[in-house]
Amino acid sequence: MVEQAQQRPVIFLTEGSKRTRGRDAQSINILIAKAVADAVKTTLGPKGMDKMIVDELGDVTISNDGATILSEMDIDHPAGKMMVEVAKTQDDEVGDGTTTAVVIAGGLLEKAEKLLIDGIHPSIVIKGYRMAAAKAQKIAESIAEPVSFNDNKALRQIAMTSMTGKSAEAEDSLADLVVTAIKSVAEESNGEIVVDKDMIKIEKKEGASLGKSELIKGIVIDKEVVHPAMPKKIENARIALIDSALEIKETETDAEISISDPEQLQAFLDKEEAMLREMVEKIKKAGANFVCCQKGIDDVAQHFLAKEGIMAVRRVKKSDMEKLAKATGAKVVTRIKDLEKSDLGFAKSVSEKKIAGDQMVFVEGCKNPKSVTLLIRGGSEHVIDEAERAITDALGTVSAAIRDKKIVTGGGSSEMEIAVQLKNYAGTIGGREQLAIEAFAETLEGIPKALAETAGMDPIDSIVDLRAKHKSKQGKNYGIDVYKAKIADMKALKVIEPLSVKTQAITSGAEVAEMILRIDDIIAGSGKSKGSPGTPPGGMGGGMGGMEM
Repeated sequence: MVEQAQQRPVIFLTEGSKRTRGRDAQSINILIAKAVADAVKTTLGPKGMDKMIVDELGDVTISNDGATILSEMDIDHPAGKMMVEVAKTQDDEVGDGTTTAVVIAGGLLEKAEKLLIDGIHPSIVIKGYRMAAAKAQKIAESIAEPVSFNDNKALRQIAMTSMTGKSAEAEDSLADLVVTAIKSVAEESNGEIVVDKDMIKIEKKEGASLGKSELIKGIVIDKEVVHPAMPKKIENARIALIDSALEIKETETDAEISISDPEQLQAFLDKEEAMLREMVEKIKKAGANFVCCQKGIDDVAQHFLAKEGIMAVRRVKKSDMEKLAKATGAKVVTRIKDLEKSDLGFAKSVSEKKIAGDQMVFVEGCKNPKSVTLLIRGGSEHVIDEAERAITDALGTVSAAIRDKKIVTGGGSSEMEIAVQLKNYAGTIGGREQLAIEAFAETLEGIPKALAETAGMDPIDSIVDLRAKHKSKQGKNYGIDVYKAKIADMKALKVIEPLSVKTQAITSGAEVAEMILRIDDIIAGSGKSKGSPGTPPGGMGGGMGGMEM
C-alpha cells in the first residue's frame, strides 16, 4: 500500500494547467526562438527584404527594421517575447543591429539544440557561451579603430551604413542632416561629448519628396497661431514660455456668486477682463513678442495679445516646451507675474507656414541651438514612417560612435573576424566547453552567410572564401559586398559601424540564449481570465507552441 501511495502522481496545480518538462520544454522554447529569428533573418543587410504587418484593426506597417517588425507582430509565446525584448534593448541602446541581435540569439539556440542532443548538459553549454561572449567582446575591441567627433566623413558614413536597406538610403542628403543634427545638440560635460537624442525633434509631413526633408536650427511646433489678427511672422523674436493658462482660474470648490442687479454683473465681467488685460500687460512689459503657452489662452486674452502685436500658440506639448527652452535659451515660467526680461529666449524669426495643408509654427535662427528639428517629407505615410525609422537608427548609431570613439567594419567582416579568432581560442580550452565556444563562432558566421544569401551568392562558398581571407594578415576587414555579390574590403568601401552595435548584439543575443536554455519546466496556468476554461494564457494550450503573426 505504501509503495502504491509513493508511485501515485502528486497533482499540485490547478485544474486546466499545462506543464511541459525536461527536453520537451527546451525543444519548444528553442523552436519558437528559431521561428522568431527566421521571421526577420531575410531583412538583414542592404539587400534585405521588407515585411508587411497588418494588425487586427487593418493598419499596415511596412518595414525593414527588426525591432519594428517584432514589436508589431502578435507573438504570444513567452520565449518569443524574450526575443522581442532583445530587439527592443538593442534599439534603445544603440539604435541599430536589432536584426543581428535576434539572428545571433536564434543561431545560438539552434547550435545549442544539437549539443543537447549529443548529450552535453545545458549548464556546460551556458558556461561555454559565456566564455565565448566575453572573449568576443575583447576581440571586437581589439579590431576596432578610433573615430573623432570632428571626423564628419566617418560620421556621415556611419549614418549611411545604418540607413542602407531602408527606403531612406536613396537620399544621401539625409545622412548629412543626421550628422549636422547630432553635432548641433552635442554638449561637452567633464571633458566628454554628450549627445541627448531627445533634443532632436522629428516632424513628419506628407507631400514633396524625401530629398525635400530639412534640418531646422530651432523647433517646429505642430500648432497654428491662436488668433487671425496676430502677426504671422516676427523677426528677432523674444520668446516667452509659459506653462500656466492665460485664463481666469475657476474655484476648486463649488461656489456661488450672488448678483442682484445688472451693474454688479458688469462689474464682475469688467474685473475678469481687467485681470486678463493685466496678464497681457505683464507679457508686454517683459518685452515678449511671441508666447508659447502649455495650457489654454482665453478668447479675451487672445484679443489683447493681438492688439499688442504679440504672436501666440497654445496647448504646446511639454516636450516641445523643453526643446524650445534648449533651442532659444528661454526659461519656462509657471507664474505670469514672475515673468522677467531675463526669462525670454531669442530666435531670428518665428513664422507660421502651411505644410501639406496644415499650419505649423517655425522657430528658426536660434544662436546656438541645443535642440533642433528634422522635418521629414515623403510621398506617402508608409514612406515617411520608414524614413523616420531609418533616421532614428542613424541618429542612434552616430551618437553611439561619438560615445564609443571606436568603429568597426560592417558587411559581416567583424563577425567573421571574431568567429575565426574564437575558433582559435576554443582550441586552447579543455573540456566540453570548447564545443560551445565553437558553436558560438559558427553562429557569428551566420551573419555574413545571411548577407550572402540576400545578395544571391552561394552562402557556403562565400563563408569558405571569407574564412581563408580572415586567416591571412591583411584580411580582417573583408566582408560581403552585397551590391556586387562578392567578398570585398569593407574599410575600402567605407562600410563602418560603431563598436557598441556589435558588442551589444553579441551580449544581448548570448544572454537571452542562456536564459532560454536554463528553462526545463514550463507551467502554464489555466486561462480563467482569457479564453475558454482550461486554455492557458497566450494560446499555449496543447503543444505550448502558439505563435501568431
